[in-house]
Amino acid sequence: MTRPAPLPRGTWVVRVHDRPASVERVLGTLRRRRVRIDDLTVARSSRTSMVVVVAVRAEDTTGDRVCAELRASPDVIGVERVSQDEGEGEKPESTTNSDMTTQSGSDQMNDAKLFEDDDVNPQLLEDRRVAVIGYGSQGRAHALNLHDSGIDVVVGLREGRPSADAARDDGLTVLSVSDAAKQSDVIALLVPDPVAPDVYRDEIDPYLQPGDVLLLAHGFNVHYGEIEAPPGVDVVMVAPKSPGDTVRQEFRAGRGVPALLAVHRDASGSALERTLAYAHALGCTRAGVLETTFAAETETDLFGEQAVLCGGFSALVKAGFETLVDAGYDPRLAYFECLHELKLIVDLAYAGGLSGMRSEVSDTAEFGDYVSGERVIGEESRAAMQSILEEVRSGAFARRWVDEWRAGGSEFARMRESERGHPLDEVGGTLRRRMAWLDRSGCA
Repeated sequence: MTRPAPLPRGTWVVRVHDRPASVERVLGTLRRRRVRIDDLTVARSSRTSMVVVVAVRAEDTTGDRVCAELRASPDVIGVERVSQDEGEGEKPESTTNSDMTTQSGSDQMNDAKLFEDDDVNPQLLEDRRVAVIGYGSQGRAHALNLHDSGIDVVVGLREGRPSADAARDDGLTVLSVSDAAKQSDVIALLVPDPVAPDVYRDEIDPYLQPGDVLLLAHGFNVHYGEIEAPPGVDVVMVAPKSPGDTVRQEFRAGRGVPALLAVHRDASGSALERTLAYAHALGCTRAGVLETTFAAETETDLFGEQAVLCGGFSALVKAGFETLVDAGYDPRLAYFECLHELKLIVDLAYAGGLSGMRSEVSDTAEFGDYVSGERVIGEESRAAMQSILEEVRSGAFARRWVDEWRAGGSEFARMRESERGHPLDEVGGTLRRRMAWLDRSGCA
């Protein structure tokens, strides 16, 4: 699409994802803000996005608020607001969603760079203090790996947290969250997604200064507008693609786990380089760090969890178990065939991909894979996956989850309790008690 000619003051260019009702939701935002629309043009920008040119009348302060609200929308890729002089229409005040420096969602670059040790300047963190907020699986791994890499690191925890003693036993300095934020230049917020906005708002945001770095290991809260750092603060992500225990174990073995890296806001001009130094201190650049965006990481992660790794997997296992039991087979036999032996298949695929797995199973199993798999996961399942992806990309799932958490989580608790009563779990619990070799440390 040819770029519009210089636009008069009061005209914005809003780039949105080409999704159902995206333009309508953008216009709804303007209506809620009581912004008068003098002119409107919509044109396709690419296969996956559209440009909305909106000429409006609004006071400057109102315009700033509307811009901020638009940028926080999962529908919006970027907002360009022309400067005050008519002749400067080619100079937008902001070019992308929340000042993002990379592309968003499905528009993510396909030629993203894979960074390794040789791409890093480790000295960029030498003069920085890092506060790791949270000491769960990832928090512990980050803090200890940073510490062992010679980084000045403190752990920020709320008063009374039992993990404070664990962090001190590990030889780390423990402060309150607010004190850790006050005294640090890099704040790694590594607490669960639902509680992160409150922790950030109450104990981190008041102490952020221009030049600081806010680092996360998942893009959810930034991508969906639950956390928005003040101007002048770099907003970045390093997301190791392994549990925290593995991040720590591989680091101590002189290796590392792969990670994703993203820069949402580069206020300092060196956000990418400093984030790489952080990933290097975790050991991740030993295995390779893939550049992505907050949007792409969030959307693919949520989709994978819902359609394959958790939702799809658990529904498939339950359906297989119920099919055998309903046909008259012993529930214990159904458990072994539909869940217990899954570990063998997953381990083989984890190590060698689908082809590697198929080369290790019997020819009978491989043939059955080819002739029956598509009958289970057919067009109806693919259509359901598309629907799930759209709910993730539009923000519908995020809104549902955030609303559920803020309402007290009663529906979430009901669903959790209902699933715990499934016969698959009851039969499996009895059988697993006979399996002395199982490591239950990571199980609820």
